[in-house]
Amino acid sequence: MKLLRVVLVILLSLPLLGRAQIAASPPPPAAFSPSHAAAAPAPTPDAGPLRLNISLDGTERPAQMSVAVQIVIVMTLLSLAPSIVLLMTSFTRIVIVLGFVRTAIGVPSAPSNQIILGLALFLTFFIMGPVFDRVQKDALQPYLDGHITATDALDRAGEPLKEFMLKQTRTSDLEYFLELGGFGPTAVKELPLRVVIPSFVISELQTAFQMGFLLFLPFLVIDFLVASVLMSLGMMMMPPNVVSLPFKLLLFVLVDGWHLIVRSLVQSFAS
Repeated sequence: MKLLRVVLVILLSLPLLGRAQIAASPPPPAAFSPSHAAAAPAPTPDAGPLRLNISLDGTERPAQMSVAVQIVIVMTLLSLAPSIVLLMTSFTRIVIVLGFVRTAIGVPSAPSNQIILGLALFLTFFIMGPVFDRVQKDALQPYLDGHITATDALDRAGEPLKEFMLKQTRTSDLEYFLELGGFGPTAVKELPLRVVIPSFVISELQTAFQMGFLLFLPFLVIDFLVASVLMSLGMMMMPPNVVSLPFKLLLFVLVDGWHLIVRSLVQSFAS
């Protein structure tokens, strides 16, 4: 009986399997017609591999340094930019004098270092503006236009900076470094930068310390007066700095101290 039941189930499932095979079979291909063949797009020819053409232009321009050398020079200038700003411009004198002002008043943290450096930097840009304009006009713009080479641009850019430094440099400092380097009598236009730059830095330090000494004098007088008054009153345990600080600030505000200092700094570079 069990075998009969299995046979009946198989016989009943055969029609269902046939229908499933018919439904799963792919449709027959369409009949070929000439119109369909004409409408089919023609195969395009192989375009071939992509090619990269590299050409060297600018043979009619002046000879330029290689790209690698130019990159090395640019990276060197970027790394030495802080030193150039510190040593070849008016930044040295300005930041030292502003630091002396803060110390003379007796407030070593006001204004802060960021404010001192920012003010010194913007005053440097203001004072060095004519020099930077000459560098841009005589060196940078002709180089960007392709009229001069990079070497000529560097030589032209150094001339305005050398003239500015020589105006602020003392003759004794120049003579000392000329003697130290073993140079003979040299004309001013032929002085090398390795003599001009250290001479300029020494002169700037000397001038900045002279201005700092003059700034300390009025505040030193106030300290002496306050200390004498406290001694006469028998208040020897009272720190004189605590009492003299308000009088220093009052004197500095009454005389418009920041205006006088900035005006003196700018006028010191006008000569």
